[in-house]
Amino acid sequence: MARLGLGTKWSCVFANDFDPVKASAYRANFADADKHFHEGDVWKIGADRLPGTADLAWASSPCQDFSLAGNRAGLKGGRSSAFFGFWRLIKSLNAEGRAPRTVVVENVVGLLTSHGGKDFEALCQAFFDEGYRVGAFEIDAARFVPQSRPRVFVVATRENVPASLARIEPKAPFHSRRVIQAKLALPKYLQERWVWWDMNYPPPGNQSVESIIEPDESVRWFSEEKSKSILNLFNEKNSEKIDIAISRGGRAVGTIFRRMRVEGGKKIQRAEIRFDGVAGCLRTPRGGSSQQFVAVVEGGGVKIRALTPREAARLMGLGEHYLLPATRTAALSITGDGVVVDVVQFLAENVLDKLINLKGDGVDEPADRGDLALAR
Repeated sequence: MARLGLGTKWSCVFANDFDPVKASAYRANFADADKHFHEGDVWKIGADRLPGTADLAWASSPCQDFSLAGNRAGLKGGRSSAFFGFWRLIKSLNAEGRAPRTVVVENVVGLLTSHGGKDFEALCQAFFDEGYRVGAFEIDAARFVPQSRPRVFVVATRENVPASLARIEPKAPFHSRRVIQAKLALPKYLQERWVWWDMNYPPPGNQSVESIIEPDESVRWFSEEKSKSILNLFNEKNSEKIDIAISRGGRAVGTIFRRMRVEGGKKIQRAEIRFDGVAGCLRTPRGGSSQQFVAVVEGGGVKIRALTPREAARLMGLGEHYLLPATRTAALSITGDGVVVDVVQFLAENVLDKLINLKGDGVDEPADRGDLALAR
């Protein structure tokens, strides 16, 4: 999805993922995958496998250990330690004089606060040690697609940063309170290498969940019994939302997601509904909030069904042409564990494309196709 968001101005020279489902999906959607895609553990890849000098390296390491819903193991966690497997390659490339000009690390916003900010400091230190300047954005995909999916994007560069791309002060909404606090918590020598990257404001979103769902008659709805079992998971506040939607008449489309809540000192599963035109954050089938539902209130009643894989793909900014795995579980694994295409496109247009079109002295030069290395 990062590659799709960067677009055709970029050519991919290397990509990696150890998940067979994701590897299969990548091969199905990119005809040139056999030339550059490696399936396997990033720790088992040597720098000799990476060709030339890439303009950009993008890393979306597994997010579970940074997630606010996870165990907060941080960078030492088994899954997120994949980042250090990636970073080992960057260090090796740097020692050979062919480190990528720019690096992007994408992850959940918990990266900013994990272990009291120490994980984010370790990340910034790693960049500093290899000669990079660094800055970060927090971007919620809801500004581009009807899905609430806040993510942090750490952008580091070896280039001289021109005034047109850097600000003196942070800029809302992308330099959020969490980003500002994370920067202020860094040691002074790391703060001096910080960049407040500048980006334009995105156009106002014009999509809603209702605009991306399938027609009612083309999908399978739950039985009345199953729908009631989900509605019974509502607390009083969420039940009231249904009542209000019914009382208003007409048609209202909402999304439902399940999560564990602590009530009376005990963990209890609850279902929550929203009618604001935005779906909750998609997750993989193995996640605690993995299953999302579509609810339609109409004619004095409510009907519920599962979100389809194609609908989930639309929420990730994937076009109708994108080939999804045949099984529902595999398809939801792809959509629940990716980066929204539209967000990457916005980041590229505002920062990455402009950086790569600059010489080392910060002077603009004619645009050329950039080389990209992807890692998951």
